[in-house]
Amino acid sequence: MFSKTKKSERIDAEQREQYEYARRRIKQKKNLMRHFILFLVGSVLLIIINPLLGYGKDFFIKDWFIWAILIWTFIFLVHLFNVFVMNKFMDKEWEDRQLEKLKARQAERMVELQKKVDTELQLPTTPPDTSKKNELNNPLPPDVQ
Repeated sequence: MFSKTKKSERIDAEQREQYEYARRRIKQKKNLMRHFILFLVGSVLLIIINPLLGYGKDFFIKDWFIWAILIWTFIFLVHLFNVFVMNKFMDKEWEDRQLEKLKARQAERMVELQKKVDTELQLPTTPPDTSKKNELNNPLPPDVQ
């Protein structure tokens, strides 16, 4: 009752798996938010560097910062799509279903291979006459058996 050791509650495998999944999702969303903030700051910085400071006026592309921001926007949208859309379709349940399908296919393939082996290697259905073999290998006299 007054012991110094605390009893820690053990979590079962399913709860641990749910916890790990939640941690991964939080990490994904956190990285997406970092990407978004970096995108905003970087875009503002590119806008300040080119038109206001005049850096990059001698580039072969006029208003190159717009193209850089558009490419970065595309990359951010791919990241956004991956976190919110792809994860819905390819979550843990999807992985489990795919694993079960592959295991079922493998089991079917093993059955097919076993049938092929059985048909190619026809084993004799009747056992050979073992009475003579037993007489030769048996050290006991016949009346003791």
